[in-house]
Order: sequence, then C-alpha cells, then structure tokens
Amino acid sequence: QVQLVESGGGLAQAGGSLRLSCAASGRDLSTSGMGWFRQAPGKEREFVGTINWSGSETSYADSVKGRFSISRDNTKNTAYLQMDSLKPEDTAVYYCAARGLHYSGSSYQTNYPYWGQGTQVTVSS
Repeated sequence: QVQLVESGGGLAQAGGSLRLSCAASGRDLSTSGMGWFRQAPGKEREFVGTINWSGSETSYADSVKGRFSISRDNTKNTAYLQMDSLKPEDTAVYYCAARGLHYSGSSYQTNYPYWGQGTQVTVSS
C-alpha cells in the first residue's frame, strides 16, 4: 500500500520561503508522475504543480509560476515543493499526490490515486 507523508509546513512571513517534502513508502514511485495541490479555507482543492517521473518536466498553476518549484529525488522516493516569495493567499493545506506506475504528471486531481494527509502552510502579512 502506497503511503505519502508531507512535511515542512508551518508559519512563514510574506516574502519568505518554505520547502515541503513528500516521502513515499510502500512502492517505488520513480516511474510515476507526482503533483502538489492545496486547499484554502472555504475553497476547493486546487492544482499547484506537477512533475514527471524523471524530473525533466514540470508544470505549474499560474498563481505560483515563477515562485514555486517542484523537484524529486527518486533515490529517496521523495518529492519536494520549494515555495519562495510567499504571499498570504498561499495559506492552505498542501497535499502531495502520486499517479500510478508509468503515468506522467497531471493537473487533474482525479488522475491521482494516492494522496498524502496534507500539511498546513500559513503565510502572515
């Protein structure tokens, strides 16, 4: 059974940075695309970014493009979300997700069968 565990969330000031990690266990995810999503209070969960199996291709939501960066270390079965120039509107619970074997990244939540429990990110102004 695949388990994803996010870490690295917390409180940051506007303009600051945080780095989230997503550690996978139960299966080698080196051939699976992975994604990051977030859900702010009172809002639906939304796409943040995605990365293909090798890390050579990434895609981001317009709201975070140029500020957030996704990477992965397949030797550690871990993906990362580097968040810079944080804004108060980035406050949300952040989730990582993994696709099935040999599937690339995707911006569609329904394409991800595996999800982490989420980690809270709060950005103060």
